[in-house]
Amino acid sequence: MQLDSDLADVANAIRDAQVAKSRLDDESAAIRDELRSLRERPSNIPAHNLGIRATICAGLGIEAQRIPFAGELIQVAAAHSHWEGAAERVLRSFGLSLLVPQDLYAQVADWVNAHHLGGKLVYYRVPARVSTLGDTAPDGALLYKLDLKEGPFEDWLERELHRRARHLCVDSMAEFRRQDWAVTEAGQIRTSGGRHEKDDSRRIDDRRHFVLGWSNEAKIEALLADAQRVQHELSTVTAALTGAEAERERIDGRRSTLTTLSAFDGYDELDWESVAAHISNLQARKRELEAASAELARIASEIERTEHAITDAEAARRAAEQQIARLEQDRERAQAGKVESEQILAEPAAAVASDLFAAIEKRLRGERPTSPAQCGPASASIERRLTGEVESLSEKARLAENRIVHKMGEFRRHYPLDTVEMDASVAAVGEYRALHERLTEDDLPRFEDEFKTYLNTNTIRDIAGFHSQLSKQVELIRTRIDTINDSLAGIDCNPGRFIRLEESATPNQEIREFREELRRCSDGSLGADTDDQYSEGKFLHVKSLIEKFRGREGQTDLDRAWTKRVTDVRNWCVFAASERYREDDTEHETYTDSGGKSGGQKEKLAYTILAASLAYQFNLQWGAVRSKDFRFAVIDEAFGRGSDDSTRYALSLFRKLGLQLLIVTPLQKIHVIESFVSSVGFVDNKTSKNSRLQCLTIEEYRERKRLHGLISLTQPDEDSAESA
Repeated sequence: MQLDSDLADVANAIRDAQVAKSRLDDESAAIRDELRSLRERPSNIPAHNLGIRATICAGLGIEAQRIPFAGELIQVAAAHSHWEGAAERVLRSFGLSLLVPQDLYAQVADWVNAHHLGGKLVYYRVPARVSTLGDTAPDGALLYKLDLKEGPFEDWLERELHRRARHLCVDSMAEFRRQDWAVTEAGQIRTSGGRHEKDDSRRIDDRRHFVLGWSNEAKIEALLADAQRVQHELSTVTAALTGAEAERERIDGRRSTLTTLSAFDGYDELDWESVAAHISNLQARKRELEAASAELARIASEIERTEHAITDAEAARRAAEQQIARLEQDRERAQAGKVESEQILAEPAAAVASDLFAAIEKRLRGERPTSPAQCGPASASIERRLTGEVESLSEKARLAENRIVHKMGEFRRHYPLDTVEMDASVAAVGEYRALHERLTEDDLPRFEDEFKTYLNTNTIRDIAGFHSQLSKQVELIRTRIDTINDSLAGIDCNPGRFIRLEESATPNQEIREFREELRRCSDGSLGADTDDQYSEGKFLHVKSLIEKFRGREGQTDLDRAWTKRVTDVRNWCVFAASERYREDDTEHETYTDSGGKSGGQKEKLAYTILAASLAYQFNLQWGAVRSKDFRFAVIDEAFGRGSDDSTRYALSLFRKLGLQLLIVTPLQKIHVIESFVSSVGFVDNKTSKNSRLQCLTIEEYRERKRLHGLISLTQPDEDSAESA
């Protein structure tokens, strides 16, 4: 009973040690994997989150740097390292969020929605342009203890942290209780509305779980220290487990021995020594008997040798019988083959075939049959080989004939007058050879080479240069459109929508045919051998185009108008205005003209494109703040027929661009314009001879306007008009 109790205690100890060892093994493996991952990357983001991002990047074929985690771009400044734990408490969830630029937003959103990620993902769309900051955070806020990594996300992160990290870093609980947004060095957080939070599920200085920063050296050091602790505990648990298992084996051995002994009734059943002594005596007696009878041993040896001899003789007899049977079969087959061969040689065809035996023997190439049985396969092999050669030669002859006929047909198409009586067939090859001899004797190739050189070095290359110059002008138009679109992208023509100009090739068939004619004239004319560029058809094509440029007889005016129309590259393009959503760059509506649009829509479209054109003219960069520069524009007869809303929209655009405006407009729009101008020049001409100008600041104008309103209450209308 004592052994059973001891064994149960040891089993419990082993089980506890195994559980502890399994826990430490898992912890050690997790630390090892995290260390391996940290050494392969510079940031502190956990490997699981990085795996989700890697899956997204692999699915979309983009680099991981295009969609960083916020934590990879934020770190606590070295001078404020004692606030690092508090910053991790405040910004951990935000640090594990992906930042997706505007140009990748639609792709990432669609891919994430269509796939199972195996974990939680939070991501933010980062617009191409970031609006200015609103309220700033107070001095001493957590925001000012952070460093941001330079790059395309810096402005957006700064604006976002003004909202997320506006907590005041306080040193006392009294100050903590007075603030709406505060955080202590111990990690207690207070936010607007009286919400308080302190998460002590991990120590605040445990760097193993930090996610902020673009350097992970401190996290690696913390993990290495933790790995040493785990390894020490694992060694202790392993030693205890080994000792407990050894103790269990010792107890099991004693218990097994006692169980075995309980099966015997007395010592006699265990007395193996007396049994071993009896067996030894019997073996000695056997050896004595064998040594005493030498004749018996000789007879036994003779019997064994005789049995072996009988076995060998039986095997030799069976082999001889099998060989005799095979020889009999070979003799019968040879006799049958001899008779068959004699019959074949007796036929009349054998005498004719005998003349080809020598050629057939050469084809055998060492495969000459040595028996009648091998003749059949050899004959079939030779037949297949000869048939293949015949078919190959026939196919080559057919292909050669087809090529000859094809070349004859091409020659006839190019020179129909010279080949009117010639056929495209192999039978007519003599006629083509005679024509070739005649051309060679007349030395026509020399004149052809001179004409090729003249055509290639002068006319065709001039046409190619002309085509290239026109194409450059088209590319210049496209470049200017792109520049204007950069300005349009910063202007909201409607809430959340902007305008983009789009250029496309004109559908005008006349211009499209002209561009195709230019391409055909110069196609292959640059950078190629001269001999490959000339053809009679190309010469005629170039000749026709030049005649139209010069003006053909009887069509001079038409050709001149055509030349002016097709060589003006502005006619090569058509333009449209695409109104697009800023959120995902999808199209809301396309304007090819202003037909069917209301007056307000037409005005907004015109003002938007005008503002973008001014930005292009003054080389303005959207959102850039400049000083000491002069951007002056005069708008005459402005806003006379437009609505008040359209007028305010246009002036707001011009204000965003930082333009200095001189607006000439009827007096009825002054009530809209006055909130956008700093001075007013009032012009009148009562005598229709001399105009008068009175300059007022906007404050003086408003004061005069107020006084005019008071005078109008006490004087007749004509006096009121004269006073104004």
